[in-house]
Amino acid sequence: MRTRPALRSAAAVLLPVVVVAAASCSSPEATEHLAASNAIGPYSAAVVAGDFVFVAGKGGDPAAPFKTEVNGAIDAVEADLGRLGLTLADAVSVNVFVTDMARFGELNEIYAARFQKPYPARTTVGVASLPKGMHVELQVVARRR
Repeated sequence: MRTRPALRSAAAVLLPVVVVAAASCSSPEATEHLAASNAIGPYSAAVVAGDFVFVAGKGGDPAAPFKTEVNGAIDAVEADLGRLGLTLADAVSVNVFVTDMARFGELNEIYAARFQKPYPARTTVGVASLPKGMHVELQVVARRR
């Protein structure tokens, strides 16, 4: 069976990237788990795999005003990154879960004040509910530079 030249070219470009990514995270000694204090489930606060840090979902005080709750979630992310000598500037991807998409504009204002340009990649998802009655939760991937 013959493959199209474009497909062969794409495979040649993509395959080395996959191999490099797998090699950088494959050794067991490159993985570190940070304990989660006050966790409401069985999970690590963050996991270091090679140069990447995966921070578990963080939230603020759901009884506080929305701005305070969002800042609290960002503070919690910042604290776990700080345990590893990193800052919000090291974030490369952020997933935001919010229970009220009508607050998307307000969320953006708070987020832009805390994360600096160039901003990390981001996905915002509207959800029906979050643990402990939270209105917003952030999950972050950061990279050691």
